[in-house]
Amino acid sequence: MQGRIGFRIQLLIAVLTAVVIFGTIGLMRTEGLPPFDAFYFVLVTIATVGFGDISPHTFPGKVITLVVILAGVGCFVAVAANTVEYFIAEREGAERLRKMNMLVGVFFSEIGTTLLRTFSAFDPEIAEIQNALVITDHWSRSDFAQAGSVITGHRTMIKSTSLDLVALNEFLSSNKPLMLTMLENPYLLEYETFTELMQALFHVTEELRVRSRLTDLPQADYAHLSNDISRVYGLLIREWLVYMQHLKENYPYLFSLAMRTNPFDTKASPFLT
Repeated sequence: MQGRIGFRIQLLIAVLTAVVIFGTIGLMRTEGLPPFDAFYFVLVTIATVGFGDISPHTFPGKVITLVVILAGVGCFVAVAANTVEYFIAEREGAERLRKMNMLVGVFFSEIGTTLLRTFSAFDPEIAEIQNALVITDHWSRSDFAQAGSVITGHRTMIKSTSLDLVALNEFLSSNKPLMLTMLENPYLLEYETFTELMQALFHVTEELRVRSRLTDLPQADYAHLSNDISRVYGLLIREWLVYMQHLKENYPYLFSLAMRTNPFDTKASPFLT
């Protein structure tokens, strides 16, 4: 929304600038006004101040003044209205983002970090990304960007045969109400990548739930579950890194705990040393 409003403001300012230039040059030629006087007259006309100290006397000058009034005043009012709307939308957007990240924080606290710790333990290529995800309080945006590049190229398959699917099913089932609540939340619907993660995770939950047993499955079932779990794992890493950057930039005290419970840091400990 802010992008659309910003584009409208830019377009209106461009039109308003063109009207000012047209009116100034036109009045200089038709009324013989000095450049500053012509510019001054156009501005006070557009701003609807109209002191009356300068007025057009020729027919072409009056026509130009009418154009300035009709086009300029409308653009001026529209710029003012859209600017106010932009700042209101910006404030509302910041509030939506704050509430959205609160929900993301709840997700990682209750579900996400545990799943990352579980899945990463069975990631055969964990060494490729582990060092890149040991986040410290000295990290800058460029460090997070570099880590993002590392995980983008990380493609691995979590074998479902290595996981305790019964325990995973129990964990996800116990947290299903929370996941459903998040899927229904209007703030998260605006966060497309996190919504994608929630949909993928909910799908894994349903895949596990509908099976009458989770041991001695056919190989096709294990392969299918491996694909679904690996998809969730990749999305989890991506969203976790984004969330960690958000904490680093906005909530240092929350970031401190997140660092001490980093699922990719083998030395991480909740105890302060």
